[in-house]
Amino acid sequence: MISILIGLVLLMLLAYLGWSIIWIAPLVSGIVAILSGMDILPAYTDTYMQGFVDFAKDYFPIFLFGAIFGKLMEDTGAAQSVAHKISSMIGKKRAILGMLLSAAILTYGGVSLFVVVFAVYPLAVAMFRAANVSRKLIPSTFVLGAFTFTMTALPGTPQIQNIIPINTFETDTMAAPILGIVAGLIMAVGGYFYLKFREKQLNNKDEKFTEPSGDNEVKSVDEEELPNWILSTIPLVAVVVTLNIFDISILAALLIGILLIMTFNWKDYKNFIKAINGGASGSVMATINTSAAVGFGTVVTASPGFDSVKDLIFSIPLSPFFSEAFAVSLLAMITGSASGGMGIALEALGQEYYNIAVNQGLSLEAFHRITSVASGASILPHNGALLTLFTVTGLTHKDSYKDVFVVGLLIPMVATIAIIFLAMMGIN
Repeated sequence: MISILIGLVLLMLLAYLGWSIIWIAPLVSGIVAILSGMDILPAYTDTYMQGFVDFAKDYFPIFLFGAIFGKLMEDTGAAQSVAHKISSMIGKKRAILGMLLSAAILTYGGVSLFVVVFAVYPLAVAMFRAANVSRKLIPSTFVLGAFTFTMTALPGTPQIQNIIPINTFETDTMAAPILGIVAGLIMAVGGYFYLKFREKQLNNKDEKFTEPSGDNEVKSVDEEELPNWILSTIPLVAVVVTLNIFDISILAALLIGILLIMTFNWKDYKNFIKAINGGASGSVMATINTSAAVGFGTVVTASPGFDSVKDLIFSIPLSPFFSEAFAVSLLAMITGSASGGMGIALEALGQEYYNIAVNQGLSLEAFHRITSVASGASILPHNGALLTLFTVTGLTHKDSYKDVFVVGLLIPMVATIAIIFLAMMGIN
């Protein structure tokens, strides 16, 4: 167990220092192997790479189609068109609500988190400028809208965090809808009221909007040049509807969305190849990052001390729902990735929890939803998506992490605990 603990601490520390998970995961896997008395070469070439390849084989197509869909939404201006329409309907004076809804709708429609950040940031600056709200709240508003309830909780979301548990628990994207809606409401409503409280608090301190500078300077967008907002919304709706109502695969749903974007924006056909190439390149990095984390989890699972870790987790004197949520959230925190941490947890413990659910008559759908929500309750300072968000906005941990912690970690933890109690009562 000590070797595993050392490996987890090293992985978290090096990730926090900004070292890429792509090479620190196999490095730390080797350290775990040596300390555990395993043969280091087979531990890497067989165990680590098997976990890496298995995850990539199962999920690379989803990363690929999702990234291409999101990049086409961004490059054609469709994502910005939807966001601008929401802003005009809400009113630019309600900057937090407008930005929150823009990010949430795009994320629930299947646009990847990273694309949402790049697509909505110019609009966010315009709204916060008009409302004279401190830019310090932009990262936390992004996190609430894109990294929480639409990513993990709302039933039917096509985000990868809602897709990964399907194979383990033999469920679908609509798993445990009541639990998902309850968790989503806790995160969305609780987070929004907290941000409004912080807006008032900053105003009282006379902290107003300040213009971004340098690489984070934002160019104004001519709304007249954006595509029709109704046509831009259709691909988002199509992905969700075809996935959940017509019960087709996530790949087919995303492909339909891609074809609709290209059809409605055929005048921009010259930019399609660039957008598709950009999305494909981005999907490779996302897949490798997550697969690297899962490969580390595979080595940990194969180490002699892992049986003791499992015994410790399963000895938690509470419902299996609690121990599952604890394991998923902890590993997501350590790896700095919701999907990576979930992948490690399910690789190591998924079959055990499946068997527990079957033997004890517990809901597999509840396990799916709790796994998904718990994975999002994990956004520590070294989280990869958060680091990207700070880079784009030009803000720092000192500026904004306190608010990110509340809306992205504390409130999602409350939501996770709430739905665990509901699941224990037999509610799905």
